[in-house]
Amino acid sequence: MLRHDQYFFQALMDGDAALLDALLAEDFVLVGVEDGAIADKATLLNLITGGALRFPAIGSFPEEALVRRIGDVGLVVGRTSMTFQNPDGTTFSAGSRYTHVFAADASGTWRLVSAQGTAIKP
Repeated sequence: MLRHDQYFFQALMDGDAALLDALLAEDFVLVGVEDGAIADKATLLNLITGGALRFPAIGSFPEEALVRRIGDVGLVVGRTSMTFQNPDGTTFSAGSRYTHVFAADASGTWRLVSAQGTAIKP
């Protein structure tokens, strides 16, 4: 699971919609770290492919991650430092703690089902 978690961050930085499509469950839900907005898989993919949301840098700390597996469900609680870029070129950075929920599909492949970040205040 931790490997898939890292693939998710890399796909965001690379703007790799094909990899994101493969990693995310069809019923994926994201709760945004900045404003708590909810986005589904299609919305996230559209934001990435359309350039409305870019991630020039994501620092993750896999050595700090707490990984648990409960049957076909896996949980990763970790920490990131992210830089976001808006379409107008403005950027903002945020540190966060996140929880990612993975589920194994019928073939045993881990898919990211849910992601939620909580901002860490400086």
